[in-house]
Formats: sequence, C-alpha cells, structure tokens
Amino acid sequence: MIISSAEFLTSAAKKGQYPPEGVPEIAFAGRSNVGKSSLLNLLTGRKGLAKVSSSPGKTRTINFFLINGSFRIVDLPGYGYAKVSKAESERWGRMMEDYLEGRKDLIKVVQLVDSRHEPSAQDVQMYDYLRYFGLSGVVVLTKTDKISKNELNRNISLIKRTLKLDADDIIIPVSALKKTGTEELLACMEGLLNS
Repeated sequence: MIISSAEFLTSAAKKGQYPPEGVPEIAFAGRSNVGKSSLLNLLTGRKGLAKVSSSPGKTRTINFFLINGSFRIVDLPGYGYAKVSKAESERWGRMMEDYLEGRKDLIKVVQLVDSRHEPSAQDVQMYDYLRYFGLSGVVVLTKTDKISKNELNRNISLIKRTLKLDADDIIIPVSALKKTGTEELLACMEGLLNS
C-alpha cells in the first residue's frame, strides 16, 4: 500500500465528537513517548501530521486521520505517563474504553512497544484488553535503531513471552529514524483492510 493522501480530521474526547461511521479504522496504541506520532508521520510521509514532542503525554485526545480517502488511522492517547493526575489518567482510560469497546468501524489496534525494554505492566494490560475485544494481533517494536541486532532478537523473544503472543500474531520492528519497517507495516494494514 502507498499512502498518497493523509489529512487530519478531528480530535475527540467523547463519542459525540467522533467522525461519522462507515469508514474502516486502524488505531495505534502505546505508552507515552513510544514513538507513535513519529511513526504516523513516517507512514504517511507527512512530517507534521501528528504532533511530535520529546515530552511524553502530548496526545491527550483521540485523533482521527483520513488516509487515501478510504480509511482512517486513529491515534490513541499514550498510556502510562506518570506526571498526569489520577483523575486525568482515569479520564483517558474511560475515553479509550469508550472508543475501543463501542466503535464498529475499528478493525484492529496496532500496539507499539519500545524494542529496548521488556513490556511494562501497562503494555501487558493493554494487550490483554485488546485480545479480549478481538483487536490484538499486531505489535510494532519502535526505536530499533537504538539497539544492536542481537539485542533486538533477544528482546523480540522477551516481548513475545511477556505479552503472551500467539504464533500468528505479527511483530514488526520499525525505526522512524532509519525509516525501516514501514513497508511491512503498510502491507499488514493493507491486508487488514482487505480481509
């Protein structure tokens, strides 16, 4: 798949603000600062499409992007950011649940995990949650340029074990810096949209 057009549609904090249904959606989830915005910009070839920040917790709403006029990429707020209040964290949780549980157009959630570390308790919780709703199956490992190939291979095994991935779950290592892994991810997304 080649992404020829990408446009920001809207930011939503509740259901009434979502774009109208009838367009398939693939959402991206991950911890704060895992590299979601950088990956979305790389995938779409648009540098400023998703706001990138070195300080975590930048995405505080659900952001919808129309891709090739035919499907949407949905950028979910990062989870696990320690510097937000408990009330704010709970609000994010409810906002994510409302979207993940009630959105008929949502076909898959791509979970991003930092390739350098063992998945956090929140990563595991998120993957279990996605599995429960039939939305799991695709894990993208970010920041692969920051570790050696041997470390990456070791960490892939660790990540598979920690998230209890099934044999048919897909793991795609990517590097926004080196621009690697995007072709595999786009092909995977195309497969999801066509299935």
